[in-house]
Amino acid sequence: MKSIIRVELPQQSYEVAITPGGLGQLGHWMQPLKLGQKVLLVSNPMIFKHYGQQAIDSLTASGFDVVTVMLTAGERYKTLASIQKVYDAALENHIERSSTIVALGGGVIGDMAGFAAATWLRGIHFVQVPTSLLAMVDASIGGKTGVNHPQGKNLIGAFYQPRLVMIDPQVLQTLPPREFRAGMAEVIKYGVIWDAALFEQLEAAKRLDQQRYVSEELLQTILSASCEAKAHVVSQDEKEAGLRAILNYGHTIGHAVESLTGYKVVNHGEAVAIGMVAAGQIAVALELWDQDSADRQNALIQKTGLPTRLPAGMDLEAIVAALQSDKKVKDGRVRFVLPEAIGAVTVTDQPTAEVILRVLESMQS
Repeated sequence: MKSIIRVELPQQSYEVAITPGGLGQLGHWMQPLKLGQKVLLVSNPMIFKHYGQQAIDSLTASGFDVVTVMLTAGERYKTLASIQKVYDAALENHIERSSTIVALGGGVIGDMAGFAAATWLRGIHFVQVPTSLLAMVDASIGGKTGVNHPQGKNLIGAFYQPRLVMIDPQVLQTLPPREFRAGMAEVIKYGVIWDAALFEQLEAAKRLDQQRYVSEELLQTILSASCEAKAHVVSQDEKEAGLRAILNYGHTIGHAVESLTGYKVVNHGEAVAIGMVAAGQIAVALELWDQDSADRQNALIQKTGLPTRLPAGMDLEAIVAALQSDKKVKDGRVRFVLPEAIGAVTVTDQPTAEVILRVLESMQS
């Protein structure tokens, strides 16, 4: 099973190729794109151990000259200090404006490699090879790149589109179950904001908490439906001037939880799951959504093995205060993505601190 999804953009359109065994064909896919001969492959040691040589062999066989740089994965390492390592490797290996940076890893590696590509020599070619479910369905598509600031997530960055996204579902076989569940949070997000049919397919599945319980057919559906949703939204709104904001469903409170716990207690997908529960209950409180639909969402999150309550001991006032650092704040007001139905959301600044606090209190562990 193979799917090719095109992200249509005014400046530079590109393909998202979902193809089993695609990693071994990476060089073949890159060759027609005129990406220069030199490739700087950015990865982390664990992913590189599993898939680095396969990627290098494929690129070398297609005539590319490959050098590598290893970064430590994890949100707390998504910093300008890590980007400096990529710059140092680029300088040492004479990476030119015609060269290409290839990101082989999860969302953190993709974000950092993309930001380095956007800023080295004012922008060089960039290719995404995501190895986690979360990166495949979300982070690798759409051109958001960047690093964290000590006061907030992804505050430093750039919109910079890849030339190609190569998704090989077979690499998920080595993905830890917790990371698979993290990716499923983003998949559920697409069901709530865009694709009611996908949501219903997930509801019909017996188990979603580990990849081994997900059929190849359902996995292909999960990947293609999620990527199609993201590609459609990004094609209409590349730089988040309007529609693209809906992709942040669950992320507003989720980012605050991640940041306030030092990126050590919950991973990104777990934080998004908590954020979706909170957003759903805020929507119910504002009478935008009904409790039955919120319960369906929360049941699906629970079936996936994701948390629906806040980590123990969180300062609720600190969460509300942290929302002011969110990138979606406009004129001092926090904008929330809130559901109106399964498959449809709205963006609003109506939630008050009082409503948010009341919902957070109901979610305490």
